[in-house]
Amino acid sequence: MIIPAFNEENAVGKVIEDIPKSLIDEVIVVNNNSTDRTSIAAEAAGATVVFEGKKGYGRSCLKGIDYLKGKMNDSDIVVFIDADYSDHPEQMLELLQPILSGDADLVIGSRELGEREKGSMTFPQIFGNWLATRLIALIYGKKFTDLGPFRALTYGSLERMDMQDKTYGWTVEMQVKAAKLDIPFVEVAVDYRKRIGFSKISGTIKGTVMAGYKIIETILKYSF
Repeated sequence: MIIPAFNEENAVGKVIEDIPKSLIDEVIVVNNNSTDRTSIAAEAAGATVVFEGKKGYGRSCLKGIDYLKGKMNDSDIVVFIDADYSDHPEQMLELLQPILSGDADLVIGSRELGEREKGSMTFPQIFGNWLATRLIALIYGKKFTDLGPFRALTYGSLERMDMQDKTYGWTVEMQVKAAKLDIPFVEVAVDYRKRIGFSKISGTIKGTVMAGYKIIETILKYSF
């Protein structure tokens, strides 16, 4: 399991504690140049901590993937979740079930299909998801309802995707490449709550604008 984390000392431990331990082999927290006690909190909760010195959500995920090289088989499953405690780690079994039953190689936890706590997503986030998923359907012919960060996929599929994005386009790149490569996917309903602390992306106008631009750019980039 890979958890990218930037200044999440108050939340990352709660995320790790709520993960069903019988379902995982190792929790990898990628400390993305945090200036707080994120690493200490993660290690205290039992995670392996690796470091990525250059900021970027995608960079953190790529660092986590680098750590896994040589340790995974194609059929093994990699789970991604955010460190802010907005997702519900205890719902992991629902996320894994379609892969374990052979119905999918990629599962997206959809906040649109689940229960969202009031105020857990901003209007730009909701609209951005709506626009992005409809562009994917229009261009690639595949239907998603969300770009949610809580997701699972087989290691073999992850390798096939050859993920590249280093910043805001990470989640949509994975979904676009799944569509292009005909990797079987499903969405399952997951719940979502207000995050602990302040969002570095949706919590600022600059972050929101840049994330929106990068998501649309990524959708168009792989359409050719």
